[in-house]
Amino acid sequence: MKLPKKMLLSLLIGASVIVTAACSDTDENANEEGTPTEEQAPEENGETAEQPEMPEPDLEGVPDLVAEVNGEEINKEEFESAYTAQFQQMAMQAQMSGQEVDQTQLKEQIAESLVSQELLVQETANRNIEASEEEVNETLTALAEQNGLASSEEFLTALEEQGLSEEEVMGQVESQVKVEKLIAEESGESEASEEELQEFYDQMKAQQEEAGGEELPPFEDIKSELEAQLVQQKENEAVQELVAKLREGADVTVHI
Repeated sequence: MKLPKKMLLSLLIGASVIVTAACSDTDENANEEGTPTEEQAPEENGETAEQPEMPEPDLEGVPDLVAEVNGEEINKEEFESAYTAQFQQMAMQAQMSGQEVDQTQLKEQIAESLVSQELLVQETANRNIEASEEEVNETLTALAEQNGLASSEEFLTALEEQGLSEEEVMGQVESQVKVEKLIAEESGESEASEEELQEFYDQMKAQQEEAGGEELPPFEDIKSELEAQLVQQKENEAVQELVAKLREGADVTVHI
C-alpha cells in the first residue's frame, strides 16, 4: 500500500485510466475459458516467456515549485509522490500493451490534476462545506478496508511508517470528504435511464466485436456495473465542468 501526500483525494482528472466493471467481468470470463493470464504466460521453446523490465519514472528536472494556485504552492515532493504512483499504474498497463509511457505528457497531466485538485479544495472553503467527525472516521475506515487493513488504527500506523503523521492524514481525509460533498452538489442525483444503459451496452458490445475481443456478458448480467460506470461518468463530467469554471477565475501558474 502506498498513499502519497496530497493524493488521498484520488482526483487525477484527465490522467486516470478508467476501466469499466463490465470489461473486468469480461476479462474474468476470458480467464475462466482458458485465456492465458500474466501468471500463465505463453511458453517459448518450453520456457516461460520473460516479462519486459519495468521502466523507471523520469523525475529529472522537476522544479522545487511545480505550480501556484491562488497563492497556494504545489511543491516538488507532492508532485513526485503523485507522479510516481500514477506512473507505476500506467507502466504496468503499458507493459501489457507493449507501448511506452509518454512521460512528458504524463507530467503535464499530473501537474494539471494537482492544480484541479487544489482548486476543488479551495472551493470547498469558499462554500463553507464542512465535514463532521463521524464522516471523517467513516471515510478513514473505508480507506483502511480498501487497502486490506482491518481497522483505521492499522491504516494510520501504516501511513505513519511512510512518513505521514496522523494529523496530516486526518486533514487529508477531511478534505476528501468535503470534496466529495462538493461533487455531490455539482452532479446532483446522478442516475442512468434504461435507455442510456442499453445504449452504453450496445456501444461497448460493438467496440468489443470490432477489437475482436471476448463477447460481453448479457445486458441483464452486467446492468448494475453499467449503471455504476455511467453514474461515475456523469460525476466526472460535472467535476470537469466545475474545474474549468474555477480555473477561469483563478490565478494559476504551472512551472513544469
